[in-house]
Amino acid sequence: MRTAGVDLAAESKKTALATVRWESGRGVAERVEVAVGDDRIVEVAAEVDAIGIDCAFGWPDDFVEFVSRHARGERVDLARDRGADWRRRLAYRETDRDIQRRTGFRPLSVATDRLGLTAMHCAALLDELGDRLGPVARSGSGPVVEVYPAAALRVWGLIMPRYKTEASVRSAMLDVLRERHAWLDLAAVADEMIRTDDAFDAVIAALIARAHATGSAHPVPAAQRERADREGWIALPSTELDALVAP
Repeated sequence: MRTAGVDLAAESKKTALATVRWESGRGVAERVEVAVGDDRIVEVAAEVDAIGIDCAFGWPDDFVEFVSRHARGERVDLARDRGADWRRRLAYRETDRDIQRRTGFRPLSVATDRLGLTAMHCAALLDELGDRLGPVARSGSGPVVEVYPAAALRVWGLIMPRYKTEASVRSAMLDVLRERHAWLDLAAVADEMIRTDDAFDAVIAALIARAHATGSAHPVPAAQRERADREGWIALPSTELDALVAP
């Protein structure tokens, strides 16, 4: 099996792509590329068994409804739609709330944070992936899945503060990975993972894609499947990192 991971940005110059090859008893990070265009991502997606993309696959249903009503000139219903709880309901998807319940992390809001620019890029990329692979299920029922590296790192006990901003922290995290999980060969990508957090998250995204592909991620709750098909759903690992490698 081979998996890929994408740390998507609003522009290609900050987008990274990694691939991992899975063998009996080991996982080998083959390469990580930075400043990757959509054509390259689609090319690699067609070659691997699963690909994890670090970006929201959709917008909150409540936000979409609100914007649509506003565009039609309808007034805000102040008897129902006001206050912080209402704004939070519009700002976050059900999967964001699920991740917060499970990990304590709250993903950025695709509706109100700058992540929205990247999500616009992601929407176009999912269309291109669909042209090559067939329609993409935003809920993750196919080979393309939404991921959140920081949450997975928390589940695996690997998260360290400031890893997104400090190379020394990323280096320390790699030392922990080497010590605890010797089966994971990161030699070909270690320098780039230390140099840039984009590369680091792309490799982690490829590991999450393996969890998704092997049934080692929390499933979408039955009550949320229809909503997840519109909003997207983050694949969160349900097992320890060691469970990803076959004996």
